[in-house]
Amino acid sequence: MIVGCGDVGMRAASQLPSGVRVLALTSSPERKAELRAAGITPLLGNLDAPASLQRLAGLATRVLHLAPPPSERGRDWSHDPRTMALSRVLRLRSPAKALVYGSTSGVYGDCQGAKVNESRTLQPHTPRAVRRVDAERVIRFAGRLGLRSSILRIPGIYAADRAGGTPKERLLKRTPVLRPADDVYTNHIHADDLARACLAALWRGKAQRVYNVNDDTTLKMGDYFDMAADMLGLPKPPRVSRSSATETLPLMLLSFMSESRRLDNTRMKRELRVRLAYPTVREGLRPQGLLL
Repeated sequence: MIVGCGDVGMRAASQLPSGVRVLALTSSPERKAELRAAGITPLLGNLDAPASLQRLAGLATRVLHLAPPPSERGRDWSHDPRTMALSRVLRLRSPAKALVYGSTSGVYGDCQGAKVNESRTLQPHTPRAVRRVDAERVIRFAGRLGLRSSILRIPGIYAADRAGGTPKERLLKRTPVLRPADDVYTNHIHADDLARACLAALWRGKAQRVYNVNDDTTLKMGDYFDMAADMLGLPKPPRVSRSSATETLPLMLLSFMSESRRLDNTRMKRELRVRLAYPTVREGLRPQGLLL
């Protein structure tokens, strides 16, 4: 069962063998036809309405949870009630064997460019990362009650056929990047490789285990956009100081420019045995779809 069956969930479903029955939770009746067309059985329910989730109990042996926490507009902005509601249901009646949760690498906070493995102390700096830490806590607790739970810490997702999945739009807008002295390391994973890692964790993930899910790219953000501009035949983005960026760029974008780390994917490769189809962003951005 896939909870949060967006782009990555659909990719994961398409990679499963034909004999595997796939269910997907959706709060939108309009999506039922799309899911059925992809060979997925839709289940109507809403993570924000726990009573609507009762029918999920005992339905699936393996659960992939990719739904994000709610926004911080609620009163209790530091918690993820969606993951709590789902975990409670999954522990009822013949509980699932495996639960995989898609978290974010943002839980590490700013590591000042250091190499980061899964044992690093979490230091979330943004409200959305704080909520992900809470969700991870809930997943770990569910694991102690019998579910084989695994957590995937995911960086920036890209793909030429994913909405907003390439740097092209930002390059066309001439959005600035930081000058080299102020720049930060950024991490990436192709959407197809992420889907592959999700499925590997469902079958091979160890209990109570965390995995960084990223490719082998080691680039600072500005260098990444420079490389993409060269591949697209577009002008490289302007470089600005951090102080100038603070005055002109949106807060969401600034938050990504305020954290620098290089994720270590050794555990993903060794334990999940994931072989990356796109080892670096150069291979992932190469398909002709990027040039459309």
